[in-house]
Amino acid sequence: MEDWKQRTQLLLGDEKMERLRKAHVLVVGLGGVGAYAAEMICRAGVGRMTIVDADTVQPTNINRQLPALHSTLGQKKAEILASRFRDINPALELKVFPVFLKDENIPELLDAAAYDFVVDAIDTLAPKCHLIAETMRRHIKIVSSMGAGAKSDITQVRFADIWDTYHCGLSKAVRKRLQKMGIKRKLPVVFSTEQADLKAVLLTDDEMNKKSTCGTISYLPAVFGCYLAEYVIRRL
Repeated sequence: MEDWKQRTQLLLGDEKMERLRKAHVLVVGLGGVGAYAAEMICRAGVGRMTIVDADTVQPTNINRQLPALHSTLGQKKAEILASRFRDINPALELKVFPVFLKDENIPELLDAAAYDFVVDAIDTLAPKCHLIAETMRRHIKIVSSMGAGAKSDITQVRFADIWDTYHCGLSKAVRKRLQKMGIKRKLPVVFSTEQADLKAVLLTDDEMNKKSTCGTISYLPAVFGCYLAEYVIRRL
């Protein structure tokens, strides 16, 4: 069978592909952003991956989330994606944790393996900040996603240090929490400079552990996810 990674190898070269093959990437959060980030990293040829998310597919996920189909309603996102990723790369060493990440079990997760990169796609403030803090304390490379809700302009998606972001409520909240935790180190993030559309507010009561009341358009989380994946692939 023709090597499915040959187009990526032509672009990145043999040395980079070997580093990808040996790398272990942890992706936490498999919603609109994290699922796309994880899949692009998988398709690039990463050798090992750990994915974490306990959410199940709900109807309002269908407009934007990779595992969300009418046929997958009620199923765990992590398990759907695990099957998909193994089909993309049968050689992938994949660990799946369909659990809600809490502050107290983050150290155990980070100490469970020698991760080369962490992708933070969590949208709940407390575990997000604890994951960032514990990852930094262990000197593991990390990239984090900020908020895409109530925004739609892909031309305003940017990379920045979190301390240089603006027009992003989640960034502001994360900065404030990290400062209280005594952390003021550089943190690469993907965010949008667009002002949030205050009219794009949805009150949803059908999703367990829903963290946002902002409407989210279909393509913007996917763009965030691809930005995260590109950052990881280029820096492994």
